[in-house]
Amino acid sequence: MFEFVDVLPYLMLASLAILIFSGLPVAILLAGLGIAFSLIGIALDEMQWIALLNVPLRLYGSINGSQIYPTVPMLLFMGMALEKSGIARDLLLCLQHLFGRMPAGMAIAVTLLGILLAPTAGVVGASVATLALIALPTMLDQGYKASLASSVVAAAGTLGLILPPAIMLFFLAGKLRTPIGHIFLAALWPAGILIVLYLIYYITAAIISPPVPRKGRTEQDWSLGWTGMQWLWFYVRGLLMPAGLIFLVLGSIIFAWATPSQSGAVGAAGGLLLMLLNGRLTWPLFREAIEGTALMTAMVFFVVMAANVFSYPFRFFSGDEVVSGMLLGLAFGDWGMLLTIIGIIFILGFFIDWIEITIITLPLFLPVLADLDFADHAGEGTQGALWLATLIALTLQTSFLTPPFGFALFFLKGAAPPEVKITDIYRGIIPVVGAQLFVIGLVLAFPMIATWLPSQVFD
Repeated sequence: MFEFVDVLPYLMLASLAILIFSGLPVAILLAGLGIAFSLIGIALDEMQWIALLNVPLRLYGSINGSQIYPTVPMLLFMGMALEKSGIARDLLLCLQHLFGRMPAGMAIAVTLLGILLAPTAGVVGASVATLALIALPTMLDQGYKASLASSVVAAAGTLGLILPPAIMLFFLAGKLRTPIGHIFLAALWPAGILIVLYLIYYITAAIISPPVPRKGRTEQDWSLGWTGMQWLWFYVRGLLMPAGLIFLVLGSIIFAWATPSQSGAVGAAGGLLLMLLNGRLTWPLFREAIEGTALMTAMVFFVVMAANVFSYPFRFFSGDEVVSGMLLGLAFGDWGMLLTIIGIIFILGFFIDWIEITIITLPLFLPVLADLDFADHAGEGTQGALWLATLIALTLQTSFLTPPFGFALFFLKGAAPPEVKITDIYRGIIPVVGAQLFVIGLVLAFPMIATWLPSQVFD
């Protein structure tokens, strides 16, 4: 017998899908819809007022019982401190001095800069925009085509999504109930292959069409008139110390020398130390780092809270069973279902950031993913979860780069000089997206790319 309450999960999904294009913050939409449909349930006598008290209790339990969430503010602060320390420009100068005379040397330097600045990548748009402001004008001055220069910046800016200690990997670990150290190692090989493919593309493009600098550069331009000891100290302060800090944080998490929150605290303290060594530990910059961390943390946890408000009535009305039934009803088989879910995540990445996708959408798919049988292909238990986490991370990164909707490209256009057209960005990013899809295909076909390193370290 038909009852109106049976339609509520469909109405919740449809309302969210429609309103997400309204321009309102996703967290406000989630919380508003959760409260509205809870009130509808109460009006229909399907829910009791007292049931709403479960929402703050669920929220407290999910945050208090997690080792992942306390780490997020400290890693965000480390990223903010690295940014305020001026380390990005120092790193770029170090890398440019090392690789500047090679074909595509500046492209290599910007890619390595993106790798070393991965901890600052809390939100994709901010990372891409920061790199665009720092590196894009210099690349254009050195004669790089706008299409190649923009592709280098966009690809480097999104590397922070898949390179440890990426914040997104922490959330994937929490949702998939997988140790964060395992996921860090699982992401390394695919990310490494991706970076090699990027560099092959950049070097090939530079050899075929060498950049012609707008302004001539002399040997004095490269040395800046510094002595060898001055350059040595600059390398230690500008390159080795930031890299050492990142590896210390990663190593302490991967090898369980410390809990994730303790490792995050080490990273935060190291960020402050680098600000001090760079002479940037002033009250205004320290305050900016604190305020930036507070804003980012508030944004992340606002989404976490809003997702809990939305998910409680959704699950109360059996919405998770509705989603599972809809997907399983397609009868695509295990491979078809996996590709369908990856495709949905890819499309969602055109419109919303990874935070909303991992916190809101992924939990809806988890019951379906748990029923898929890939034990013979990817392995059982943790190995299968590592494979899925790597695929999801690569898919989201690819989505943010794919024209015409990849919103990392729009952030790049907003921060780029006026001479860089959106068509230049689209044209240059196509080989990068091709590399992304190739690596996703490799990981799909050969799960060992993601699962081998964790199994060697931990088994």
